[in-house]
Amino acid sequence: FNCAVVIYQGQILGVVPKTYIPNYREFYEKRHFAAADMALSKSINLLGQTVPFGNDLVFQASNWPDLALFVEICEDLWTPIPPSTYGALAGATVLANLSASNITVGKAKYRQDLCASQSGKCVAAYLYSAAGPGESTTDLAWDGHALIYENNELLAESERFSADPQLILADIDLERLVQDRMRLSSFADSVGNHREKLVQMRRVEFEFALPAGPIPLKRSLERFPYVPSDNAERDARCYEAYNIQVHGLMGRLKATGIQKVVIGVSGGLDSTQALIVAARTMDRLGLPRQNILAYTMPGFATSDRTKNNAHALMTALGVSAAEIDIRPSARQMLADIDHPYAKGEPVYDVTFENVQAGERTSHLFRLANYHGGLVLGTGDLSELALGWATYGVGDQMSHYNVNASVPKTLIQHLIRWCIETEQYDGTTAIVLQSILDTEISPELVPGADDDAPAQSTQAIIGPYELQDFHLYYLTRFGFRPSKVAYLALQAWGDRATGRWPEFLPDDKRNEYDLATIYKWLRVFLFRFFQISQFKRSALPNGPKVGSGGSLSPRGDWRAPSDSRADAWLAELDANVPHE
Repeated sequence: FNCAVVIYQGQILGVVPKTYIPNYREFYEKRHFAAADMALSKSINLLGQTVPFGNDLVFQASNWPDLALFVEICEDLWTPIPPSTYGALAGATVLANLSASNITVGKAKYRQDLCASQSGKCVAAYLYSAAGPGESTTDLAWDGHALIYENNELLAESERFSADPQLILADIDLERLVQDRMRLSSFADSVGNHREKLVQMRRVEFEFALPAGPIPLKRSLERFPYVPSDNAERDARCYEAYNIQVHGLMGRLKATGIQKVVIGVSGGLDSTQALIVAARTMDRLGLPRQNILAYTMPGFATSDRTKNNAHALMTALGVSAAEIDIRPSARQMLADIDHPYAKGEPVYDVTFENVQAGERTSHLFRLANYHGGLVLGTGDLSELALGWATYGVGDQMSHYNVNASVPKTLIQHLIRWCIETEQYDGTTAIVLQSILDTEISPELVPGADDDAPAQSTQAIIGPYELQDFHLYYLTRFGFRPSKVAYLALQAWGDRATGRWPEFLPDDKRNEYDLATIYKWLRVFLFRFFQISQFKRSALPNGPKVGSGGSLSPRGDWRAPSDSRADAWLAELDANVPHE
């Protein structure tokens, strides 16, 4: 048999024979080796030890349920159903492959694809190590290719054709794998479909020596999980997200037979993204951009900059543009409800703010009735998560929302991507850049005379870049708050480490200490779990854009509107230093 021996702390845990013996092209192993299913015994004597023998062994850490290892050899991976598939279904989270694999032109890429695919299908880590220098080169050559994948993501790779011995290391998040398997109903169904084979798998337990103290994390974490730092990957992500938005709106217009879109344009990020998506949608449908009825609706605190940007963008895109001053109708509403502001008192409470948001939305829906159009929503995923939207007759409501699954950090990069890839003309690009450079604010409370906003959204609900990080790891993986805080500290604790998107200027490369992370994560948990779900429970339709990137009550996030955040806050307080 061609075997792998599993050894831990000087003890042989088991011996795994190769399942599939290749006998084609340069491979003729059957003259030397038998396949695993030819074994006559389930144990062998090796170096004075009687040890388990077979391709049905799962090596399970008795003191760490998430750690379970399965081993296969070379050709096993190249088959239609690799043995590691059954190992994963039997509970193995780490799949290892010892491979005497020679190298030919193009084979390395094929290996990568196989390892990535197997780790993804099995929701597992896949460790692969090929033979290197020292093997006979009579007819073959060797590149010493080593790979570590986690659920389709490459964590580490060796230098190929190196003359020196190499060791690659990576941090594998076993909890992430286990939780993803729990989430995937098809994984559990596969276990059920293969139960007859899986019940015959044997578990070999060993006690794993847990580290006595903290170990620095080797793994590099993306600061912007929705926005890759790698240029090519980021471009691909933006291309997909943008076109998902466009095709989502195309589908809704085709299904309804409606040919006009009504949208409020504030000069901010969200309405900008929705407007340029609407413009491209009209182009793709062969409809004139004048079918986009765009309205900027200044209120009591609208700045000249955002108002000018709104007009400039509407003009540059060639849409039907108009301005409606909502202050008269807002004053009437405030007077009708006997609000102090109507009597001249400077009371800028939540009612004062929501009256303006409500007037804008009310106008848009009546305009849609009048013109036979569809109200296009603009609110983004980050705002929905934090409840930063006016419910009902407000910016929470629309007929269709292309931004509902797009976080704020990705909105910014989508607009930047449209500039860099010249999706629109130069005049439009200049306006888009001006919008990117503007402070994020709801502009509902009057500010100073210098046209600066009185409100900073991020000063109230936290930095979007940090809150989007929290959102991603809480909703995509379901991690406990203390783990999210730990990951946030690794990603954001030191601005001098890790990769940054190259276009981000130095003064925008922020860092956050643990106290700051704790503060804003607590805000996120309270707002997300306790006071915002009722807004998401009545969410308009909109296309899902990213993996785990939807809070639709009809899809990814089905939650009660009257839930409490106590359990999440208690876990955070108990496990994260904060005094």
